[in-house]
Amino acid sequence: MKSMSRVIKVDYLARVEGEGSLFVELEDDKVSRVELGIFEPPRFFEAFLRGRKYYEVPDITARICGICPVAYIMSSSRALEKILTVEVPEEIEKLRRIIYLGEWIESHMLHVLMLHAPDFLGYESVLSMAKDHPEIVKKGLKVKWWGNQVIRVVGGRSMHPVSCRIGGFYRIIRKEELLPLLKELNHVKECARKLLEWVLELPMPDLRRETEFVSLRGEGEYPILKGRVLSSKGLNISEDEFEDNLIVEQTKYSTSLRYRLKGRGYYIVGPLARYNNNYDLLDPEVRSVVESHGYGAPLHNSFQSIIARAAEVYHAVLELEELINSYREPQQPYVEGVVRGGAGAAITEAPRGMLYHKYEINERGYVVDANIIPPTSQNLASIEQDLLALGNKLATLNPTDAQWLAEQTVRNYDPCISCSTHFLKIKYINK
Repeated sequence: MKSMSRVIKVDYLARVEGEGSLFVELEDDKVSRVELGIFEPPRFFEAFLRGRKYYEVPDITARICGICPVAYIMSSSRALEKILTVEVPEEIEKLRRIIYLGEWIESHMLHVLMLHAPDFLGYESVLSMAKDHPEIVKKGLKVKWWGNQVIRVVGGRSMHPVSCRIGGFYRIIRKEELLPLLKELNHVKECARKLLEWVLELPMPDLRRETEFVSLRGEGEYPILKGRVLSSKGLNISEDEFEDNLIVEQTKYSTSLRYRLKGRGYYIVGPLARYNNNYDLLDPEVRSVVESHGYGAPLHNSFQSIIARAAEVYHAVLELEELINSYREPQQPYVEGVVRGGAGAAITEAPRGMLYHKYEINERGYVVDANIIPPTSQNLASIEQDLLALGNKLATLNPTDAQWLAEQTVRNYDPCISCSTHFLKIKYINK
């Protein structure tokens, strides 16, 4: 019997941050090939960092992403602080956590509310969803606005903050500057809780496959700025060992590198990995809400990443109340380092997952080499694996529903190339 074959082909992913394509080949009701292509020209950030002074690195790398610049500032700063033997005091560390949690909130809310939730309910966009769910959209926008205010107060502006630097901040952030953030906190907490409860009631497509979740493991607190690299299958290494445990891959259809763990295979980073590996460190109030709706940890379905994001938003709001109330101004805004030659690596938890930076500088403080591994690059292969696992279902759906499911599967990971709600225009080609 002649095999039946068809292709889902997307030449351009429209309205995305970057340029990408999707190719899915189905044979006999199974997916035989998946290619999530990234064909945006290389941006050469690592190359043009060479020859720059070390103190320029955080501001330059922050321009890699307009949604999570704080993540790039913090990973690069921590890596270089290792070389410069900078020990950041507790209050500066706390202030860094405050601005980083603000970024988690605004980034997660953008994804949960505007990019992802409409998929679960069959809406074309958040605008059409708002007609039927106006109150939840208002609550979500309120929480996102508040996260932006946290970044603005600490960072000087809500996008590409200007107050952060290696060793701390350019000026002392006064407590009276932070306290106004608490004026609307009760309302923000209520909105964040309602949003989590709403997300927990969304219909979840089923997708379970064997995978390895990798994240930082917090040291007594939910991880964001530091921690050991742990996985759901027993990996336990320091951030300095991370790169040595990776195999780097390049595909002919993508300008983005891909990664797998030596002797282990492909893996997933991001909110779902953090949630699974650090569930006990979530605020008890967050765990109570999640468990009251029949969820807990671990979550193995990548569609449930929206639950992890909403849980992290509520956790971040609750933690920020404690951090702001207990904040004490540091004696100095930053700690000056000792310029010397050397290499240093660091990982922080960007909203989308582990963000690895490694730098080598010479004795005059000029960058000799740089390596940046963003979370989306680490997740690309797993997105393809998810689409392969959905093969039977994709093959049985009509073209419109198959398109919808394929889009949603990609958006589960909130990839950096995805900056709008619906970006796939799928054309079916009968072979």
